[in-house]
Amino acid sequence: MSQSIAIVSALAFFLAWEALHPYFGFFKGDIRQRIRHDGFNLAIGVVNAAVVAVGFAWAWSAVAGWSARQGSGLLNVLDLSGGWRLALAFLLLDAWMYAWHRLNHAISFFWRFHRFHHGDTRMDVSTASRFHIAEIGFSSLFRIPVIAITGVSLSELVLYETVMFAVVQFHHADIGIPVRVDRWLSRVIVTPDLHKVHHSAWQPETDSNYGSLFSFWDRLFGTRRRHPDPKQIRFGVDEVTHGPTGASVPIRVPPGGTGA
Repeated sequence: MSQSIAIVSALAFFLAWEALHPYFGFFKGDIRQRIRHDGFNLAIGVVNAAVVAVGFAWAWSAVAGWSARQGSGLLNVLDLSGGWRLALAFLLLDAWMYAWHRLNHAISFFWRFHRFHHGDTRMDVSTASRFHIAEIGFSSLFRIPVIAITGVSLSELVLYETVMFAVVQFHHADIGIPVRVDRWLSRVIVTPDLHKVHHSAWQPETDSNYGSLFSFWDRLFGTRRRHPDPKQIRFGVDEVTHGPTGASVPIRVPPGGTGA
């Protein structure tokens, strides 16, 4: 319940921020369009949350409990306690999220679902909830062995998910913060300017800035990218229907480009 309250509170905060001081202002003067857009994305988020709660939460709990009883999993083997254990749990879970995000871009099977998230051409806080149900299913399924390997407890997982999703809402929101503040925050967490680049329709930008909570994974693995003027970024996914094999493949082109 506390997790739901935190998520809804963050959502309400960023919705208000977008309404008062939007960065792009996609829906300026057209509240009906915003209600339709945000309502669609948030409805998808509610359905996905229900699927996770009914189909996977019990499995996560069972595996975490089994790991604790067996003393298996990295965190249990190391026998850390207090803040050190929680910090390592956050790092391990977020490292997996970075890897999973990269896989969704690198493997065409997973991209066909993940591109639904990138298909939103008017990115705002509601886009943080817009994920294909198949992607949510695979992500939730793969989390089971991740829990077993890391040895994270259910409470640690819930706390990480709560903090991570608040940051995900933050960097998807149609907001801007002072450049100096953004650059300072981006040393540790993913910020709006960083994530706007990731939602660019131009592939070199789309295939960068994969971090969910912590931003230093991109610096560590060479996938960090900045844009000199985020206001010039065009969101979405550019596609053609005929690739080298005749299959539908994603082709992203820079604004004004031809893709040739």
